[in-house]
Amino acid sequence: MFKWGVLSTATIGREQVIPQLQDSENGVVTAIASRDHDRARALADRFGIPLALSSYDELLASDQVEGVYIPLPTSQHVEWAIKAAKAGKHVLCEKPIALHADEVAPVIRERDANNVLVCEAFMVTYHPQWRKVRELIGNGAIGRLRHVQGAFSYFNTDPNNMRNQPELGGGGLPDIGVYPTVSTRYSTGLEPLRVQAVVERDPKFGTDIYASVKADFGDFEMSFYCSTQMALRQLMVFHGEKGFIEVTAPFNAGDYGHPVITLHNRDHEEAQTYRFPGVRQYRLQAEAFVRKARGSDDEIFTLEQSVLNQKFIDAVYRASAHDGWENV
Repeated sequence: MFKWGVLSTATIGREQVIPQLQDSENGVVTAIASRDHDRARALADRFGIPLALSSYDELLASDQVEGVYIPLPTSQHVEWAIKAAKAGKHVLCEKPIALHADEVAPVIRERDANNVLVCEAFMVTYHPQWRKVRELIGNGAIGRLRHVQGAFSYFNTDPNNMRNQPELGGGGLPDIGVYPTVSTRYSTGLEPLRVQAVVERDPKFGTDIYASVKADFGDFEMSFYCSTQMALRQLMVFHGEKGFIEVTAPFNAGDYGHPVITLHNRDHEEAQTYRFPGVRQYRLQAEAFVRKARGSDDEIFTLEQSVLNQKFIDAVYRASAHDGWENV
């Protein structure tokens, strides 16, 4: 079994990832570290984790850890991904791995220098519903793709939440805007050429709380919005000349509904529905990561892909500063 260590007791780790790491077929969590030892001990006891440590460096030095999962605040991702790689550990880091595309280059260098696997944790790319979307588009099920529409929103005004703290890398685009972008790029295999955008910031927090984006992919257009202060919603639609694909719970299946894909024909006379009950995308991500770290040819989300996705987000921020198009 692959021996995982977890840096911090962050909510996404507690509620989503650690349970599925523990339930995976090829891995087990052997250590968790927090600067608050009592919190590390409590979480270790909850999940049956042998080691509870009060230092991230101590975890990285442990011979009981082969790879680390990093759910720290975004502003600390690059720093600890590099430290983990230098310690010879494989790294699965929560998204976004960086706040600017050029910050990923040092992580790539340490990955290569230390011969370890480092991945940004885009769990959606391991979910079979997205592999089905990619297959349908590639097989011409909707004909020529003309437009992609996306939405991701929730409501959170808690000043203590890192999503509302710019110094920790908070904001809507880093937190959720990355999902419409990555799922479109993943499904089509294409990259945006230029973008237009409107971004609104909270006057108290300073974080972006709403973004409306238009992107030109050459062969098709994309439009999406994301917000941290709107009613809960997720949706992705891929509209072609012969039909369209609707993904009803595209990113957090379960929290936002059941993972269902509906393929509609041109005249709405026929619809094919694809359901994916019981899929645990964090578990699939962990299992693929471990197999890849041990030499398999599994498809994983590479740091090179991370750079391209972050370039998209960087261009959105630049575009929001002026009218007109911004090249990606």
